[in-house]
Amino acid sequence: MTWASWTTVGIHALPGAVRTAEIGVINGDLTIHTTWSENLAHVAVQYTGSSDWYTMAGSPVPCDSEEASRTFHQAVVEAVRGGERADASLEELFHH
Repeated sequence: MTWASWTTVGIHALPGAVRTAEIGVINGDLTIHTTWSENLAHVAVQYTGSSDWYTMAGSPVPCDSEEASRTFHQAVVEAVRGGERADASLEELFHH
């Protein structure tokens, strides 16, 4: 089984920038983690320094390669940094 993962720490998310499956919209100092395996990119987020991880709404996203999943992770990070609306789906970011 092939897999890869990326983590970006210390992202300042503006209010309304991140929606989770478990607790709804979050903001503040966040860490984003993407794991790619079996052609799926799974995206999780946590408050930086916390032990609790939350699934970003819309995760996992179909992703055919490790390289594409790395590009996707960076697109998610940039969207969160840019304050894009939380209702923008991960699918929309993947095809951005």
